Amino acid sequence: MSTVIRRTAPAILLTGAMAMLATGCVAGENAAAPADASGAEAPGEWSTDTVTVDWATYNPLSLVVKDQGLIEEALGDDVTVEWVQSAGSNKANELLRSGSADVASTAGSAALFARANGSPIKVIDIYSQPEWSAIVVGADSDITSVEQLEGASIAATKGTDPYFFLLQALEEAGLSVDDVEVQNLQHADGRAALEGGSVDAWAGLDPIMAAAEVESGAKLIYRNVDFNTYGFLNATEDFIDNHGDVAQVVVDAYEEARAWALEHPEETAALLAEAAGIAPEVAATVIQERSNLDVSGVPGEDQLAVLEKIAPVIVDSGDVAGGEQAVADALDSIVEDSFAKQATGK
Repeated sequence: MSTVIRRTAPAILLTGAMAMLATGCVAGENAAAPADASGAEAPGEWSTDTVTVDWATYNPLSLVVKDQGLIEEALGDDVTVEWVQSAGSNKANELLRSGSADVASTAGSAALFARANGSPIKVIDIYSQPEWSAIVVGADSDITSVEQLEGASIAATKGTDPYFFLLQALEEAGLSVDDVEVQNLQHADGRAALEGGSVDAWAGLDPIMAAAEVESGAKLIYRNVDFNTYGFLNATEDFIDNHGDVAQVVVDAYEEARAWALEHPEETAALLAEAAGIAPEVAATVIQERSNLDVSGVPGEDQLAVLEKIAPVIVDSGDVAGGEQAVADALDSIVEDSFAKQATGK
């Protein structure tokens, strides 16, 4: 059982979404509530009876939203809220692309990568500005710099922030991905490979990375907060266009969770420790030192500036079929800020 006390979602959670219904401002022809015989809109109606949202240990706000049932409270009994876990940004993107999730959390770089490759997603809220990735070696490793990784075997999860962090770190060191052997492993498997000696280094992700430091003495040989992109909460275009009323409820819940998490960092760390199966002190490090939750939830210029820096790295990776133009088009169209603006009053 979680130590976090469940809070009642404030009236603003319902007010924002229902106001959109009352005025007919929700995008999509299916978003408005049906009218009764007199022409008045029937109360308590939503544009869908099911919404699927992800939770992830790299997204602390998702843990708060899920634990406190904020979305469920706002939607009531008429909508079933289904929760699915994302083991990494690549898995979240798979859920969105396949239609197995309506809303899912990734790193900004991963969202841009997915949209450039044709996934119809947009960012609707920013959940954090983290330093969640670094280059990691084992406790007994003699490697102390990125330059020494030439010819090395490195575990990384392609399509995620740690992978793009690795590419940027190599470039800064005068190397390229061709100078190393990348083993495409999911984050937890990357840690296992490092500790088992089958790779020389690992592009790590918190909280797994923080746990490796404490539990096995893993060493972070390269950190650079500027190489980490923001935490993006993404939704499919179908969900945005046809179920904007429910999308607004999700974003409202995230903003409520942010305020609560900032006021209760210890309880938020306890949630993370429970969800990730890590020691409380490890979770506290992730929440208090490496997860900046005190950022605007409205996606915009700050995030685009970071993505503009990572875009050439994504192009050079050769993993986007449409190349530079596809990445540029994705960058121009990835932001949907209306829900976060309403939720934050901006």
